[in-house]
Amino acid sequence: MSDRPKATITALGHYLPDYVLTNAELEQLVDTNDEWIKTRTGISERRILKDPDKATAFMGGQVAHEILKKRGIEGSEIDCIIVATVTPDYFFPATACLIQREIKAVNAYGFDVSAACSGFLYALSTGAMLIESGRYKKVMVIGSDKMSSIVDYTDRTTCIIFGDAAAGVLLEPSTDGSGIQDVIQRCDGNEAELLRQEGGGSLNPASHETVDSKKHFIRQEGRIVFKKATESMADVSLEILKRNALSHDDVSWFVPHQANNRIISATAKRMGVSMDKVMVNIDRYGNTTAATIPLCLYEWQDKLKEGDNVILASFGGGFTWGSVYINWGKTF
Repeated sequence: MSDRPKATITALGHYLPDYVLTNAELEQLVDTNDEWIKTRTGISERRILKDPDKATAFMGGQVAHEILKKRGIEGSEIDCIIVATVTPDYFFPATACLIQREIKAVNAYGFDVSAACSGFLYALSTGAMLIESGRYKKVMVIGSDKMSSIVDYTDRTTCIIFGDAAAGVLLEPSTDGSGIQDVIQRCDGNEAELLRQEGGGSLNPASHETVDSKKHFIRQEGRIVFKKATESMADVSLEILKRNALSHDDVSWFVPHQANNRIISATAKRMGVSMDKVMVNIDRYGNTTAATIPLCLYEWQDKLKEGDNVILASFGGGFTWGSVYINWGKTF
């Protein structure tokens, strides 16, 4: 048996903007209706950060403050901050640096992870490895995305899906073997163009042409992405169960990325997990990209018990996907 410490979640935090964008309001913007949106996505409303002076780092900072308060520690005790986002305030400095400044984490270093909707799982596994190395004792992992900043509100295929939010966790060494037990992660760039934001990078830097052609907005081929997401999330979740000799009956909670209610249901069915064990909040928040999984964990934390077997699964642009197996420990 390995003598490496395991990384366990000891505190959680979240931030939701006040403004609620309902399906009724979207009906005034694009050719859609409440029934059509609910049937195809399961979404009734989503949160939007309206203040033009606030963005991803602000939301992540509020998460960090809540985590520190719950854990009863100061920012100076944090060793590392990892932020999963595809909507950073700037290309650089990293969003993690802005959050580090906000919480006065004077002894921390930090960096951002860009893996779209799989970003939080990628960041979580990276943070776990830092804890397992024995060099770090407190690693903050935050998923934060202001998706409204890259959504085209004339495109009904995408504007109905996304919302703004942030959520995160504090990782610390486990003293009882609880925490992150196993991780499987994948990526495949062969179909990268199916879910993308073309403008703003070094290939298509901002110009009149990129703005006029709306290359700075998210675009996706919905049907193909739907199929790929369902297959990939289910396959990797089944793989992690098999690798750890777990059956679907051993799963206390399944926490899927909140991309689409039909994807969530199809994935749970393929895994053999009943929906009463599946965390779902897409109806209230939509797809908040890197924030969806930690936001679910935050909202269900009162139902999570020590010893629960929790399976996380995600799928995002890249394509990126993965699964994490957690044996839930004590949280503050």
